[in-house]
Amino acid sequence: MPKRPVPPQGPPPWTALDEYLWHTCEIVADVVQGQLDRRPLVATVAPLPSGDRALVTGPGRPSRWRALGDGSYRHTNAFAMGSPAFVVGSLLTAAIGNSSRRAAAARDAQPRWVAGDPGEVTVSRMGAFIIHPVKPNNSTLLYWSGLDSIDLVAPDVFHTHFVNTRGAQVAVRIATPWASLMFVLAALTRFPAHPRLLGRGWLPPGFEQHCAAFGRPCRPAPDLVLGRGGT
Repeated sequence: MPKRPVPPQGPPPWTALDEYLWHTCEIVADVVQGQLDRRPLVATVAPLPSGDRALVTGPGRPSRWRALGDGSYRHTNAFAMGSPAFVVGSLLTAAIGNSSRRAAAARDAQPRWVAGDPGEVTVSRMGAFIIHPVKPNNSTLLYWSGLDSIDLVAPDVFHTHFVNTRGAQVAVRIATPWASLMFVLAALTRFPAHPRLLGRGWLPPGFEQHCAAFGRPCRPAPDLVLGRGGT
């Protein structure tokens, strides 16, 4: 039986994340070329530092690497009177309860990524901010100049470590379609020689070609060297 001809396949579809990444390239180009003044003002409730300006807002959800407990649990000392069967049953029930609480406490003492409440992230030239509408203490305030490390664990997940105001090491991830923009701004401010910045690893492979296939050339131009210039 003759094989059926395989129809030519077109480019992958343009996704919502592609749209965010395309605008990220536009913003990065303006930052590097010192042309932020031409961009429209963005309204935000975030407490921006003096001289800062919001660049974008969008959905964001922070996660922190932490334990849910310290390993302690409530131990029940059982005491029962009555028939031998009743006493044995009561002691066995208490022992099972203690074992279950001990196991749960041990699990809670193991650090893991704990997701916070979703909200709106504001990305500015100096940082990124997710302001909790009800619990201000649960807000996430990241200033690029205070970060100790950065990375992109996915095109939409920004990862960082820093020391908080209490002197404790904190690991934070923010899931947002603006993650690549956050990475580039943080790198330009604090890590200008970051290999992912210089190697354009903050964009998915072939993204510029993907944009060209849809008639939307991607800024910055391929010959633009990031980390030089910009304010």
